[in-house]
Amino acid sequence: MIQVDRISKSFGEVQAVKEVSLVAEDGKITALLGANGAGKTTSMRMIYALIKPETGVVMVDGINSTENPVAARARMGVLPDARGLYKRLTARENMEYFGRLQGMSEADIKRRADELIQRLGMEKFADRQTDGFSQGQRVKVAIARAIIHDPQNILLDEPTNGLDVMSTRAIRAFLREEKARGKCVLFSSHVMQEVSAVCDEITVVDAGAICATGTEQELLALTQEQNLEDAFVNLVTQKSTVGGVS
Repeated sequence: MIQVDRISKSFGEVQAVKEVSLVAEDGKITALLGANGAGKTTSMRMIYALIKPETGVVMVDGINSTENPVAARARMGVLPDARGLYKRLTARENMEYFGRLQGMSEADIKRRADELIQRLGMEKFADRQTDGFSQGQRVKVAIARAIIHDPQNILLDEPTNGLDVMSTRAIRAFLREEKARGKCVLFSSHVMQEVSAVCDEITVVDAGAICATGTEQELLALTQEQNLEDAFVNLVTQKSTVGGVS
């Protein structure tokens, strides 16, 4: 479970994130939804302890990520905005390397890598060097590498950005499986269809600030709109920040 309480971050005179709060529960998929430049990636980087918030607190399974970032990161598997695969390594070798960084035994690394290769449909390219991989192949490897240690909390920054239909469907199915296993899944996105397809809870952010929080149906009821895209536009335009939806 991830609890974010009023985190903020500025870069010079630009306040990128303004007191963002959210809760991502175990057994649910939670989205941080916003347009490009809304502050999603900066928020995610503070949540997974890459940068320190200027104000506020992030708790990961009860661990304060600012006070104990190493312990908090051990509870998370992170797909950052930059995928950054080691191109001379195969997909399997990328996973194995990160498994060793996580302190896993060789037997556990092999078992877990075989499992993820099968679940993410990577059999055809698992033992190829990643140089020249398609976008979908790179994302699958990056996700598998991030969660090789089977963390409780999975954080994904724009996981389906630029993917084709089949790759997108494969990632969706995988996230639903992780949810069914009781995992906490938090991802950022600007794609309404993606959020609508898989998310239990949605936090809408604009210009670094929260506009509303709730299920899709709650956001539709709040805005009196018929679809998530129109609800999002309504919320951003009206700057509806009064406590979100419960």
